[in-house]
Amino acid sequence: MPFITASKLYDYTQCPHRVWRDVYGPQEEKIIETNPFVQMLWDRGVQHEKDVIKGLGEILDLSHGSYEERAKKTLEVLNNKIPLIYQGVLRHENLMGIPDLLRLEPDGTYIPIEIKSGMGFAGADEESGEGGKMKKHYAVQLALYVELLERLGFEHKNKGIILDIHKEEAFYNLNELLNKIEKTTVWDYYQKVKNNVGLLLKNESQNLPAYSGQCKLCPWYASCKKWVLENNDLTGLFYVGRSKRDIINQELGVYKIEDVLTIDLKYIEEKKKKDKKFLKGVGADTLIKIIKRANILINIKAPVAYDKIGLPKTSHELFFDIEDDPTQEFVYLHGVYERGPKGERFIDFTAEDNSPKGEKKAWSNFWKYIKTLPENDYSVYYYSPHEKTTYKKLQKQYPDVISAEEVVQFFERENTIDLYHVVLKHTDWPLPSYSIKELAVYLGFKWRDKTPSGALSIQWYNDYLETKDEKILERIKLYNEDDCKATMVLKDALVKL
Repeated sequence: MPFITASKLYDYTQCPHRVWRDVYGPQEEKIIETNPFVQMLWDRGVQHEKDVIKGLGEILDLSHGSYEERAKKTLEVLNNKIPLIYQGVLRHENLMGIPDLLRLEPDGTYIPIEIKSGMGFAGADEESGEGGKMKKHYAVQLALYVELLERLGFEHKNKGIILDIHKEEAFYNLNELLNKIEKTTVWDYYQKVKNNVGLLLKNESQNLPAYSGQCKLCPWYASCKKWVLENNDLTGLFYVGRSKRDIINQELGVYKIEDVLTIDLKYIEEKKKKDKKFLKGVGADTLIKIIKRANILINIKAPVAYDKIGLPKTSHELFFDIEDDPTQEFVYLHGVYERGPKGERFIDFTAEDNSPKGEKKAWSNFWKYIKTLPENDYSVYYYSPHEKTTYKKLQKQYPDVISAEEVVQFFERENTIDLYHVVLKHTDWPLPSYSIKELAVYLGFKWRDKTPSGALSIQWYNDYLETKDEKILERIKLYNEDDCKATMVLKDALVKL
């Protein structure tokens, strides 16, 4: 049986099905070639780790040799109380872990440290790194190393450290409560994940694939999507994720989209009154949405508007989309497709390098353009809250470009509209996803790029920074222009609907 490793625990926290599919799934359907964006993240993480290691001083490097050789050497140096060990191998029975660092503490115990190119805590302040909660996928990795240290005979205190993007130490106390209501600790969560991973690796437990937009970078994405469509799985409905699907499967015995139409809401309502645990997490309103969407997908086969969609009439319409790299908190392009009295045109405000000066200049030029428009006679359309959230962050970075009040006013204008909110509130579509790409393609729009992807746009921009190849920059601009045009196509379809 394969070892339970930190990477398998991580995979399980991201997708409970992947652990099983990696071992027992249809291997011919797995994409072998690494996604360029994933490769870029991997390379960036490796470089960050190298930079951190350089600044740590004297360190024992155990990163070379076979796992068996490294495991034997790691035990030797742990017993000899070497102060700082890099990439030691910890193995015991079916568990194996390779912590980035093992550091000797003043009390003679070792603490595992993982080097990460992200924030140490979820929800932490981006500038100070303070606040936030432990990340589950980080916590389970540290917990594995802690358990291995204990099994190998070394004292531990259920603690670990994440060395984050700012080279600051985020302290993880694995005895802390993860769920205050159920009174489960992070350590309890790790034990549950570890046991589930072990059962999946032995094929003593199986679970089902699911369709989710979050899975697009996974090598099994196309394979799982194929399974969902072939089996009419409930995750092929928008709004039904893995957890809701599993509850409906187990509690109602409903497995296929067409069977959703047989759900008896009155029966469920009565049973819920008697049994509070029945369909826990799936309320009546949720079921009504699911039934409506199943009916649209199976019977109506066309988008539906539930009420009149009132969109403004202005002389200038702006369809707006940004390109940014969230791994570096950097916005490199602000794109606008303008439709006005003189026709249509695409305008971009692009940072030609990834310096604060370049980012600030592009953002400043965007606002200069906005101020040239006729006041109260232009409308702005975008899709999802991302632009709004990002602009608030940019304002904090560059407060001399525009005031916080002006940014708030811009997005609170009656004529600045998030079409995602309009789609969710007023419509339903015969689609598994309400992403702008799914909707626009359904409406007949085609991107000019063969592989249109926000993730790949980030990789393209990083390639441009290295090569300064203007063709790459042009590719990014064409992709962003098509994103903006897709927003226009959706707005026009909503008006007709």
